[in-house]
Amino acid sequence: MSIRSKIEALKETVPSNVKIVAVSKFHSNEEIMEAYNAGQRLFGESRVQELVQKQQELPKDIEWHFIGNLQRNKVKQIAPFVTLIHSLDSERLMREIEKQGCANNRVIPCLLQIHIADEDTKSGFSPEECRKFLSEGRWRECRHVKISGLMGMATFTEDEKKVKNEFDKLKSLFDEFKDLHFKDDADFKEVSMGMTGDYPLAIESGSTIVRIGTLIFGSR
Repeated sequence: MSIRSKIEALKETVPSNVKIVAVSKFHSNEEIMEAYNAGQRLFGESRVQELVQKQQELPKDIEWHFIGNLQRNKVKQIAPFVTLIHSLDSERLMREIEKQGCANNRVIPCLLQIHIADEDTKSGFSPEECRKFLSEGRWRECRHVKISGLMGMATFTEDEKKVKNEFDKLKSLFDEFKDLHFKDDADFKEVSMGMTGDYPLAIESGSTIVRIGTLIFGSR
């Protein structure tokens, strides 16, 4: 099955109001161009060096999402072009994104990464840490950072009920934060959750962005 066919089949299972980010990390420019030629424009990368190289070599209308753990000393490299950072997980990282956004004279949209999984390897704010971060309000001082929603990854398990509960928890937090801090902010609208193995459950829970790799490109 070709990459084009996989994308077309995937689109039949994803509502039109949900964005599909094709997770292209470790995949070749040729594979990315197959997806691009099938109409895909949103791609996700998790390694800064790989993302920078691909951005230089591939069409300029691609919207690049950074979906991995982002080190502060790497922000400078992606700040000129990144469309959305999915992994804002500390005030220190926010300050660096603000600094580099200012240096590039652009506002950088970001999602707050929330740790919802029952796994220590996943990163992100705990719900309580994020409540504290938002209530303290220092994010409002950052004119070059736009908080556009939340991102979370569910536990890697066959237990669909557990996964669904974690997605519901993230959506509930989104609703809480929207009501408390972003009621009049139309840009705070994204809930990035769901990957190849669990995206239908995420969509049921209210996901607006799904990150799909294996289902489009196959196993690495």
